Amino acid sequence: MSATGVRTVEWIVTDLDGTLVGRDLRIVEPNLAALRRFTDAGGSVVVATGRGEESALPYYRELGLATPAILYNGARVVDLASGAVLYRRCLSVAAWARLTLLFDELPAGVWPVVFSDGRAHVLADSAALREYARRDRIGLVRIGSWGELPLDEIIKVMLICERPAQVGAAEAVLAGFAGVLGSGVTLVRSESTYLEVLPAGATKGTALRELAAAQGVPMERVAAIGDNPNDLDMIQAAGLGAAVGDGDEGVRAAADIVVADCALGAVADLVDRVMPRP
Repeated sequence: MSATGVRTVEWIVTDLDGTLVGRDLRIVEPNLAALRRFTDAGGSVVVATGRGEESALPYYRELGLATPAILYNGARVVDLASGAVLYRRCLSVAAWARLTLLFDELPAGVWPVVFSDGRAHVLADSAALREYARRDRIGLVRIGSWGELPLDEIIKVMLICERPAQVGAAEAVLAGFAGVLGSGVTLVRSESTYLEVLPAGATKGTALRELAAAQGVPMERVAAIGDNPNDLDMIQAAGLGAAVGDGDEGVRAAADIVVADCALGAVADLVDRVMPRP
């Protein structure tokens, strides 16, 4: 714990949904004020999210950030001010080709969303997809077939499930596929109804290590906070890993500290711990 008003970390790395941002899709007010206090004291804030550029940009602007953003659960690190991609991974051509065949084996009520060239592509329309687009504040581009997308520029695949129970069934379909290709993809649950297929090695933790090394920030000077399994390796990579109080049980068990619930200002609680108020 630091002396009053003194920072003990250089960076706070925060997830968005369920961590910094509440169910109303707004930054929880105490979090916003606390992060401004942290940056005013010379600290830096890095956003690490499953969202893409279009979806993350409004929060980035509201926070007044100039730092790179970890997007697509670590498949991209992007300077959102300029749009420059600083770090990137894509699904291999073999992995993408195999996935398109497996889409037909997914349970009814599981809807693929494929990200390429900064846009989200779908083949169909459904209430679940519309709700996903509303929540992430993105447009969905309707295409006629997956063959219209470039084979070597697939950033990630989201499987949007109508019910939480379907995530396990979808994961079972993909589990054998992941095994066949060895380390060809990374599977991660990012919400109770979201399963994501990412390029091999693409995680928030991997991207954070790359970014911190590039900017000369030791990991022991980084605090990271999140609520879901896709945040786990990021939390474990940081010098101080914090779990949201009402987040996933496994994440809470693995974290160094457990802070307040999301709606009560989880990030603000973390700021108070690494930089107590005077």
